This record gives sequence, C-alpha cells and structure tokens, in this order.
Amino acid sequence: MDLKTASALHRLRLISLPEAISFPILLVCSVLKRTTSFDGVMVMGMVHGVLFTLYVLFWLDAWNRTKWSVKTGALYFVLAVLPFGGFYAERKIRRELDDAVIATRARKEGVVNA
Repeated sequence: MDLKTASALHRLRLISLPEAISFPILLVCSVLKRTTSFDGVMVMGMVHGVLFTLYVLFWLDAWNRTKWSVKTGALYFVLAVLPFGGFYAERKIRRELDDAVIATRARKEGVVNA
C-alpha cells in the first residue's frame, strides 16, 4: 500500500468516529426538542452535516485510491448512514491498515511474498 492510499484510509478512519458519535447525539437532540424546551438540533445538525460531508469526501478518496469493489465501497457508505456504523467502519479500516503494515514489513524482511 502506498503512502497516499494509507493516508486516505487514515483520514476516513479518523472522521468515522466523530461522525458516528454525532448522529445519535443529533437524534437525542431531536427528541429533546419535541419533549422539552431544549433546542440543540440547529447546532448538532450543522456539526453532523459537516462531519457527514467530510466522511463522504474521504470515503470517495479512499474508494478511488484503494480500488475497493462496489460491495466494499457501498458497505462503508451504508455504515456512515447507520447509527454507530462508524465505529464498525473505524475498526475495519484500522485492521486493514494494520494488515498492510504487517505485509509491508514481511516483504522488506523477505519472510513472505505478501
């Protein structure tokens, strides 16, 4: 894996957690707006919108660089839409990056033809 591909995956991994946290908070703010006088939907909606937009941009960049299949690319997009899906996406991307580092080290040491 080259540096640009690793960077694209790293950016996607970093944005997936805040995006995953902001969506349930937005849902809670929406419920609180209707049941109490608390109105945080405007602020949380903007925060979530910015994070979601960044996630989609980073997802497109990662998909372009990694040459994921349509199935894998769609999975990462669906995970952005599902509540707490970003946590799974972050874990899956972290494992992919760790596997790439292990394969690179093994190739350098001549252990395997990974």
